[in-house]
Amino acid sequence: MEAFDCRVGCGACCIAPSITTPFFGMPTGKPAGVRCVHLDADNRCAIFGRPERPQCCADLRPSPDMCGQSTAEAMAILERLERATRP
Repeated sequence: MEAFDCRVGCGACCIAPSITTPFFGMPTGKPAGVRCVHLDADNRCAIFGRPERPQCCADLRPSPDMCGQSTAEAMAILERLERATRP
């Protein structure tokens, strides 16, 4: 797979998906569609690269299949994936 960088100012992966485990700043996890408390005003992760960052976030890698061509497309893709993976 070719290298793919995050779209500056996107933040879709910090909004659309849920995080079901507690983590620093969100002791009950994060519901789908809710901004992570660590997403700053520029839609950048304030704890990127720090040990407090949830493992699921650290493991997530941007890709054209997930990020699409725009922030709106990334949100739509991630929302679809979220719905498809709900128990």
